[in-house]
Amino acid sequence: MYICYVFKEYLKHKTETIMKKYVCTVCGWVYDPAEGDPEGGIAPGTAFEDIPDDWVCPLCGVGKDDFEVQED
Repeated sequence: MYICYVFKEYLKHKTETIMKKYVCTVCGWVYDPAEGDPEGGIAPGTAFEDIPDDWVCPLCGVGKDDFEVQED
């Protein structure tokens, strides 16, 4: 029973981490992993951490380094 609880908490944490939105600090565009960036080759469901390092903001063209986690 305890193992199930621990696993459930792990999955909850993993889901919250993966589904975090990131905002571009230059233009304010928001990357939502549920939507991805299909025009930029990023499929829906892709975590920000899994986006290739050469991906750029579709609005202003800056790199991943210029994105921060969007606070709720």
